[in-house]
Amino acid sequence: MIKFFRSIRKNLLSEGNTKSYFKYAIGEIVLVVIGILIALSINNWSANKKSSHDKEVVISKIKDEIFNNSEQLDLAMLVNHRILKAYKDYKTIYNGDLSELITTPKKLAKFQKNYPKFFRIKDSIQLDNGLYHYSGGTFVELEIPDITSIAWETTRTINITNEFDYNCLYQLESMYNLQERLQREVDKAAEALQREEMEDLIRILEIMSQLDLQLKTNYDEMLQTINNCK
Repeated sequence: MIKFFRSIRKNLLSEGNTKSYFKYAIGEIVLVVIGILIALSINNWSANKKSSHDKEVVISKIKDEIFNNSEQLDLAMLVNHRILKAYKDYKTIYNGDLSELITTPKKLAKFQKNYPKFFRIKDSIQLDNGLYHYSGGTFVELEIPDITSIAWETTRTINITNEFDYNCLYQLESMYNLQERLQREVDKAAEALQREEMEDLIRILEIMSQLDLQLKTNYDEMLQTINNCK
């Protein structure tokens, strides 16, 4: 093809047909420009197609992560909310020490029926007015939700989020920030439990309860709207 155009140029020059040569030269330039534009269009089309595919993969991964996190949160809410209620009820009968109770056998039996294995009795001493002093210990295991942000962090690393819808991006950022805040409170609760600081533990569990509900709502809303990120 190049030899063909070169031959035409030589013939026009040898014939001294300058006007026709310039017309041909302009036409050749136009053809080159058109060729470049076509090549750029093809490259842009390929890049857009790849970007669209990458966004679909990313959204699918984030959606799976949110779904799994939501299931983990459901389990943690069920267990930890019950622990909070148990501590609030326990607070009405304990003797200022987590290992000691002063109450009636009837109230203790009711408490243990509602929260089996929460308090294990080692010894008891009868007091006045039908009260007993019970010594033992509390046995509690917080449910630590295995919520992750791997898909989200990976997405931010490869800058795909630059192409997300603003509202969707705002929702995702808010949701994962709330998730991090909940995880910090879970760590605080575990520390308070280890130190046997019941008042602090109850306060932290109450904060966790509020964050749980907010995060659960965010998860549900995000699962409904995440496809709009495209």
